[in-house]
Amino acid sequence: MTEAVCMTKTILEVTTKHSPAPPEISLGLDPSVAPTFPVGYQHLHDDISLNFQLNRWLMWAGSSALTDLRTVAPQIHNYDDWKREFLRLAGKALAAGRTLPAAIYLRAAEFYMPSSDPNKHPSRQRFVDLMRHVYRSEASHRYAVPYETGFLPVYRVTGGTKGTIVLFGGFDSYIENFFPIMLYLARAGYDVVAFEGPGQGGALEDYGLKMTPSWERPVGAVLDYFDLDDVTLLGMSLGGCLAIRAAAFEPRIHRVIAFDVLFDFLEAHLSKTSMFARGLVRLLLCLRANFLLDRSVGFAMRRSLLLHWAIEQGEHVFGVNTPSGYFAAARRYNTAHVSKDVTCDVLLLAGSEDHYVPLTQFFQQAAALRNANSLTCRMFTRADQAQNHCQYGNVGLALDIILNWLNQISLRPAPNHAEM
Repeated sequence: MTEAVCMTKTILEVTTKHSPAPPEISLGLDPSVAPTFPVGYQHLHDDISLNFQLNRWLMWAGSSALTDLRTVAPQIHNYDDWKREFLRLAGKALAAGRTLPAAIYLRAAEFYMPSSDPNKHPSRQRFVDLMRHVYRSEASHRYAVPYETGFLPVYRVTGGTKGTIVLFGGFDSYIENFFPIMLYLARAGYDVVAFEGPGQGGALEDYGLKMTPSWERPVGAVLDYFDLDDVTLLGMSLGGCLAIRAAAFEPRIHRVIAFDVLFDFLEAHLSKTSMFARGLVRLLLCLRANFLLDRSVGFAMRRSLLLHWAIEQGEHVFGVNTPSGYFAAARRYNTAHVSKDVTCDVLLLAGSEDHYVPLTQFFQQAAALRNANSLTCRMFTRADQAQNHCQYGNVGLALDIILNWLNQISLRPAPNHAEM
């Protein structure tokens, strides 16, 4: 038995297979908890992707975690190192009564675990349990919205009468990570409904629901369940693409926020490769030369930590079992052909040094939204400490920009979709 597995059994309360949740569970959040967001994008690791992830978990664990992360970063050279070090950090934090950092360290350890890892599900469940404890989740309600063969996990926080914000993540997020964002928006006076759709969090891990580009369907199910109209839709990461796609088809969305922009998911993957490699992948996809594509990508995965994780995660999220299947699925996640149908108010956010999404997609997305009722674009730079993906380094600034935009938009009448 490996050290990592032994450590996991010490830290985690390993559970048996979960039964489907009932339609409603009495869990929620306490809006009196004040969220804080550390400011500063740190250099913690020479690998750009690992450095980003370290900054990501610092954002949610709080500034007290910086010393921990600086200590373990030099020990991390691959994903086995990552898992081992973060499980150790989680154990130490739990022993010291530092529940929030412990929860985030468990989530960080789980992040790079493949779906076949026996530690993955108990790590995620322990993370969820600890986050609910930290944020006093018993104060409100958690829901499970029926959808196809399973349920969509939903949290709802009632903060005031300014309107309703419907929030979700993207390719790799659990909604419990967004508790601080939910509370920040609720404390500003908004009713916040946050859900995990197909391919995300509990919808994927507990009910096996695979991701769909037809995001208006899960959004519509949530809006129907809560009888919501005139909502603001906020999608993070790949959710920025999904939010625009949903807004093109769902008339109850009157405002949409891409936090951040993601115009073309496949192109985002290929943007770091040579022009020849991009052309070759697209050609092999068109020719359905799956064997050649799988061999080529398999070789590249052995040389790139980021590509290896992205393909492995993508196969799990999309329900495919080959790199060619993953790229074929990723090609469907773009907004090029639907953006013209978005007629609501739109806010686009982007980081000037986003290493996942090329900055060109910010301008492509803005140009494609030619029928939006209004279009506001904000690019964050290194001076903001928010230059990277989803503004990790200064999430609080991004949220303030969002709230300011919503305040300004509220002065205008909502578009009459029936006349458009």
